[in-house]
Amino acid sequence: MARIFSFPPVAAPDARVLILGSMPGEASLKARQYYAHPRNLFWPILGELVGARPDLPYPDRLAALRQAHIALWDVLQSCERDGSLDSAIDPQTRVVNDFGDFFTRHPHIGWIFFNGREAEKTFRKHAIHVCDAERFRYTLLPSTSPANASIPPAVRLDAWRVIVDAPRRVSAPHPGSMAGAGATLQGSST
Repeated sequence: MARIFSFPPVAAPDARVLILGSMPGEASLKARQYYAHPRNLFWPILGELVGARPDLPYPDRLAALRQAHIALWDVLQSCERDGSLDSAIDPQTRVVNDFGDFFTRHPHIGWIFFNGREAEKTFRKHAIHVCDAERFRYTLLPSTSPANASIPPAVRLDAWRVIVDAPRRVSAPHPGSMAGAGATLQGSST
């Protein structure tokens, strides 16, 4: 297995929410872009919600996220994996991103959304200890991965609508609780 590495975070200093995937899939790694697989619903959903449409050039999509106060990153900094599925990640090789430093540099983030169950599970196991439970709200969203075909695109879009109001709702601290938005399949979320 080859060791693979995720991308730097996409985040403006005034970001209020963070969307976390697990680790970029093969198409994303090859393109050096978050959610580059043509059947991944991330950009169609974010296009509908905040104008980060898939037909825009990649830098313009990232700018739309920043303008909407949305940060984007992955839980893992590196791992070993064959293929793109999260289930193919060798658990013994997981290296988590430096969330302590990230949250220090982005003090306005108050809500963390997980793009799929693997991102949530890995964050809870390996990174939540650096989080102030009073600072963050956590929400599991159905994965945008094409491997998550059992949940129709319209259902996923409806579940993801919660991120639109989140920047306005994170001004007050909230006890950190995990709120699920539906079942997901084990697939790469990036």
